[in-house]
Amino acid sequence: MYADRMGELPPYLFARIDEMKANKIRSGVDVIDLGVGDPDLPTPDHIVEELCRAARDPANHHYPSYAGMTEYRAAVAGWYRKRFGIELDPGTEVLALMGSKDGIAHIPEAFVNPGDYVLAPSPGYPVYRTSTLFAEGKLYEMPLSAENQFIPVLEDIPHNIAAAARIMFLNYPNNPTSAVTLPGFFESAVEFARENDILIVHDNAYSEISYDGYRAPSFLATDGAMDVAVEMHSLSKTFNMTGWRIGMAVGNASILSGLSRLKSNIDSGVFDAVQRAAIAALNGPDTTVKDACRIYQERRDVLVKGLRELGFAVEAPKATFYVWMQVEDCMGFAARMLDEAGIVVTPGIGFGSGGDGYVRFALTRTKERIREAIERMGGMGL
Repeated sequence: MYADRMGELPPYLFARIDEMKANKIRSGVDVIDLGVGDPDLPTPDHIVEELCRAARDPANHHYPSYAGMTEYRAAVAGWYRKRFGIELDPGTEVLALMGSKDGIAHIPEAFVNPGDYVLAPSPGYPVYRTSTLFAEGKLYEMPLSAENQFIPVLEDIPHNIAAAARIMFLNYPNNPTSAVTLPGFFESAVEFARENDILIVHDNAYSEISYDGYRAPSFLATDGAMDVAVEMHSLSKTFNMTGWRIGMAVGNASILSGLSRLKSNIDSGVFDAVQRAAIAALNGPDTTVKDACRIYQERRDVLVKGLRELGFAVEAPKATFYVWMQVEDCMGFAARMLDEAGIVVTPGIGFGSGGDGYVRFALTRTKERIREAIERMGGMGL
């Protein structure tokens, strides 16, 4: 019944986790979900109020622009200028997305021919893999190891693979490892892309969730990046707008033109009222973002301290709202956590072969619930 390509498509990791969690809840278990990275903090009031106002305006009830409202793209360009010091042409170097997943899922279809390679980090966001499969490309996993601080070693990519590659996905701050980029790596990636005629897609969805004074850069601030790269960003994590489905692709105009051409044949863009609300978010105060980071940092500290007291060796992340922890058997550990303690964590293998032997905790529950999770883990005799 299904198309052949569906046989290569694994069940979406987080959908499977949701199913397992629902089964436990139905059986009466008080589940503490530290699995999927969906912020529990509400969208700031001024953004919600702008949506309500805009939704009542009949002018916003028609088909939206494929590329995004002129005002929204200008707000994105203004935010990038203010945040990263990058000048973007709103007309050609900014494209509205239904969340960054939208852009990541579709860009291989615009640039990858059957049999072409896509280079993606492993572990990495699962959509890098599935988007490659839908484009009938071949995935080459770039291992992210602790010994290399979860940065891919570009020199290890075989020459024949690099020569046949069309896209390289990068993601810093990184999901799931929470690693941040190292000095000089982005420059090396630009050089690698030029030498091998590869376009780089940098997934920067977590740039604003950072701690201890760290400020994540944009890949596009790297010399030469605008010649070879686009960056996917999202309002989901920055402004607690995961359900709103609004994001942006920015960078090289030619690459964005190809993505826009593909998307215009698939969807009709983002509801204008949501774009109006996004403008309010991008142009508004950054105090709500700072407040969210303070809350996540407090949760991070509680979780890291508790895990260390239980005997686990974990690093306190500088960015993202994830804690990446090494275990002997990630699937067994995650299953035991759910069965014995009612705690959801994400097994690393779901992010690719490089995630085997790790689990990911999300800091998307209150300090009190995180403390309770630590107490339950202590009772498991880990």
